[in-house]
Amino acid sequence: MALLEVKDLQVFYGVIQALKGISFEVNEGEIVTLIGANGAGKTTTMQTIMGLLRGQGGTITYKGHDITRTPGHKIVKMGMTQVPEGRRIFQELSVYDNLVLGAFLQKDKKKIKDDIENVFDQFPILGERRNQIAGTLSGGEQQMLAMSRALMARPELLMLDEPSMGLSPLLVNQVFDIIKDMNSKGITILLVEQNAEKALKIADRAYVLANGEITHQGTGAELAGSEEIKKAYLGG
Repeated sequence: MALLEVKDLQVFYGVIQALKGISFEVNEGEIVTLIGANGAGKTTTMQTIMGLLRGQGGTITYKGHDITRTPGHKIVKMGMTQVPEGRRIFQELSVYDNLVLGAFLQKDKKKIKDDIENVFDQFPILGERRNQIAGTLSGGEQQMLAMSRALMARPELLMLDEPSMGLSPLLVNQVFDIIKDMNSKGITILLVEQNAEKALKIADRAYVLANGEITHQGTGAELAGSEEIKKAYLGG
């Protein structure tokens, strides 16, 4: 059974149809990526899955439960979290306080403390800057914090929306290494990413979204090797 299953999802902004009945699934333990141009509907898909937008048709199923009409905070409680496009960290709070807020559903203070120390072990730069105001961090450090804050909810499924946006090539490589490491530790990943080459390289499976429709699907390697995909998305 798929961990996450989206069937015939339709979303409108007024009279404009942003998603035209898309269907895809994410199986436990996978990295699945959605690639596509700006305006294709990738972020709309993520926000609708997380309950931030309401679809006008179709169903979203998570762990066998229909969550199509479930509010976002309950979805987080079920084990799904999202790192949104643009990071959306709490700019005026410290690194430490951002992490604490990521654990807002956790009640065990010792577990929260342990999870924060695990974050600082994995990202020593965040440990060094635990008391620093988050808005003063570099772009790469803010992305690490956004991903770490999401991990504080102990997700089974982590959704990442454009994690490499605005980062230098060196930091992009580092972010993708972090994604692979999180997946190796048992977290299922749904990745929306404009850097199609990097995304397809780490993805088990991939879907191409264009004008609100799924136009191609296959393994990451299959799509990376497709001449049509190369021309459209990989600069080939």
